[in-house]
Amino acid sequence: MGKPVLLSVDDDPGVSRAVARDLRRRYGEEFRVLRASSGDEALDALRELKLRGDSVAAMLADYRMPQMNGIDFLERAMDLFPRARRALLTAYADTEAAIQAINVVDVDFYLLKPWDPPEEKLYPVVDAMIESWRDSHDGAVEEVKIIGHRWSAPSFRARDFLARNAVPYRWYSVEEPEGKRLLEAAGAGPDDVPVVVTPDAVVLLAPSDAELAAMAGLNAEPREEFYDLVVVGGGPAGLGAAVYGASEGLRTVLVEREATGGQAGQSSRIENYLGFPDGVSGGQLAERARRQAAKFGAEMLLTRDCVALEAHGAKRVLRFADGSTIAAHSVVLATGVSYRSLDVDGADGLTGRGVYYGSAMTEAAECADQKVFIVGGANSAGQAAVYFARYAGSVHVLVRGPSLEESMSHYLIEQLAGIENVHVHTCTTVAEAHGTDHLEQVTLLDAKTGDRTTYPANHLFVFIGGAPRTHWLDGAVVRDDRGFIPTGPGLLEDGRRPHGWPLDRDPYFLESSLPGVFVAGDVRAESVKRVASAVGEGAMAVTLVHRYLGER
Repeated sequence: MGKPVLLSVDDDPGVSRAVARDLRRRYGEEFRVLRASSGDEALDALRELKLRGDSVAAMLADYRMPQMNGIDFLERAMDLFPRARRALLTAYADTEAAIQAINVVDVDFYLLKPWDPPEEKLYPVVDAMIESWRDSHDGAVEEVKIIGHRWSAPSFRARDFLARNAVPYRWYSVEEPEGKRLLEAAGAGPDDVPVVVTPDAVVLLAPSDAELAAMAGLNAEPREEFYDLVVVGGGPAGLGAAVYGASEGLRTVLVEREATGGQAGQSSRIENYLGFPDGVSGGQLAERARRQAAKFGAEMLLTRDCVALEAHGAKRVLRFADGSTIAAHSVVLATGVSYRSLDVDGADGLTGRGVYYGSAMTEAAECADQKVFIVGGANSAGQAAVYFARYAGSVHVLVRGPSLEESMSHYLIEQLAGIENVHVHTCTTVAEAHGTDHLEQVTLLDAKTGDRTTYPANHLFVFIGGAPRTHWLDGAVVRDDRGFIPTGPGLLEDGRRPHGWPLDRDPYFLESSLPGVFVAGDVRAESVKRVASAVGEGAMAVTLVHRYLGER
């Protein structure tokens, strides 16, 4: 692997030479400075760098280029090098371009031309980009290889885990010549998949999530034994609590089972979130929030599964599946919900092999020109339909009810109606899934006519309902009959406080039946299932944590 790359893209030859000259003057010893005269030329260069295993630290692109402007280029470049830092160059203060750059492609900086003197106007920005890139794990994991079977559920899970944690990797199928060669070189066989090869040529056979996290440099061990605040769950509510807790001086740690972002993190485009007029992908939103929480000093622990919550006096203790514990003055439960299983014949055995829960965007390329089925009528299903329509020959949205109006936002309904290869089937459910090694067919039931029809299918994405992840809290906090956690006024019966409540006050609005344990987001009973409300509850929970800590 050669030096990491700094790439500049500008169609003006004079400006292009000037950018490269100034970059080489300061960074030439540590970085390779490349320049391109168009977005297409730059993408070709990035693809070659990707194939050769090189890393890209930062990209600077001019906004007003013909054919492909800087925003379009940076958005497409993210697919190749998601950890590279990005800056947009413009000749004057174009506010609209700046807003687009921030909202659409998570641009890190916005630079005006000319940048003379570079010591004041260019180098501080590039220094910050390089420092931010080094703080990420891009350089350390660029050469991770995954060798697996196209229809192997463990292979899919490994790919999905790395993708959701923004860890770059290369995928090799055992059916292809290069995959077979790598498998042989690793001393493994087809039954060992997935096989993961680290940058140091260490071979992992069918690794667990914890082993993948350790390989990728993702943190799984707490730095301290005791905190002011433990946040359980890395979705919008948990990330909101972590950002506000850490920014307000609380020793904060966030614990997540899989990847930050939760269900929202798998959304291809969230278009009704305040401040993002052009929409933002769930992954980009989660990554921004993760970086923001880390900037304020919040710790992130991944692949840690909580199995119990205990009260030891004023101390709140979380127990992990491996027997270890972590303690804090207060806890915010933001565990979200999981999609309910598709309870039909054949579906369980095909999970991860054609039947997927959530967007599973790593499968998008495999859907090219095929018929894709999406089960569900809420926003997550609509966003997935819009996304997969770019790749699939046709997308069929299966809705149990008579219409989408009661469950999906109006803007998404209008979008779906305007996409030619998206077809919405109301009063329709999946009756059966068929296949041996992978999904091959689905049988649909039309509730209006009672007709059952079987169609060929390789991809079925499920977005039905939400089951809260609260079984591990049994006996620790009050839960309702569906497993959601009531808080504040929802705990009072005829004005009486919950049984065993020890304090001479009513529970705070987001407080559970255990003082000092607060609840935010979808897991809270009667919550509004929207990203904005989840983030707001996470922030509000921290305010109540401060109030609770002030009582002690």
